[in-house]
Amino acid sequence: MTKIPLIISTDPGIDDIAAMTISLFADDLDVKMIVPTWGNVGLKYTLQNTLNLEKFLNTKVPVVVGANQPLVRPAISAASVHGKTGIAGYEFEKADDSLIVPGLAATKMHEVIQENPDKVTLMGIGPLTDFALLFKQYPEDLEKIEQVVIMGANIGHGNHSPFAEYNIAGDPEAASVVFNSGLPIKVAPLEIGNKAHVTAEQMAKIKTQGQVGQMLYALFSHIKEPDGDPRIKIYDPTAVGILLAPEMYTFKKARVDIELAGKFTAGASSMDFLSENPNAEIAVDVDTHKFADWFVESVKKANQGRK
Repeated sequence: MTKIPLIISTDPGIDDIAAMTISLFADDLDVKMIVPTWGNVGLKYTLQNTLNLEKFLNTKVPVVVGANQPLVRPAISAASVHGKTGIAGYEFEKADDSLIVPGLAATKMHEVIQENPDKVTLMGIGPLTDFALLFKQYPEDLEKIEQVVIMGANIGHGNHSPFAEYNIAGDPEAASVVFNSGLPIKVAPLEIGNKAHVTAEQMAKIKTQGQVGQMLYALFSHIKEPDGDPRIKIYDPTAVGILLAPEMYTFKKARVDIELAGKFTAGASSMDFLSENPNAEIAVDVDTHKFADWFVESVKKANQGRK
């Protein structure tokens, strides 16, 4: 089977760590590049967290430094959820900069896209700033991109504001560029992450999966949900699940537009499921039992693959 060439834009973040870990050891994925960006915490932390994870996993995927702020707005932060450095709960050994490829993220992504014989898939599990810059600077790349898979946006109530999900609210202008790119887009919205939780019993099983399992158990045990929900919600790995196990989800087509001007609604995702001009497929439901089983098995596979 031909592997899916993949570029990951990420802002680790605890759930980003899980999503990257699964992706790096998935048989069906060929991760070409990781682009840490500002997001859950500042770029200096998300970059170091990415490098530290690769050192821990003994992987060698090139890392390109992404955006350090949104296109237009001041940066926001989720340090209250993920900790000051983004990964409260586990102390990684500090990595050096040897995996960093110098250059602008948009240019380096462009080079990978143009050099790859197959169309490349983009996965955004943080603010979409770098993908927007890529699309604006290198519009010729659009025809060589297979699809964009996003963890972000919301059908109902948001988690950054009553109307907006965090990743989209972080850079609404960038999200608008991506959703208006004309590319095939699949979305794991906030509601899917809220539903795709793992139980304490399943987390105990993850803890038994070697050093990878112990690392993820420690990280997820330190997440503090703003609403006080005790369930361990799995957000960013839902995007990986769309690539690797789409049968877990129910999808509906929708027209997604991002609110840019509202005083109280900026960053809101307007999803019109009745539109005759849809621009995305939205996961509207997930089989929670299949997801939890897939997540636990993926952690097991990652631990077995780590050398």
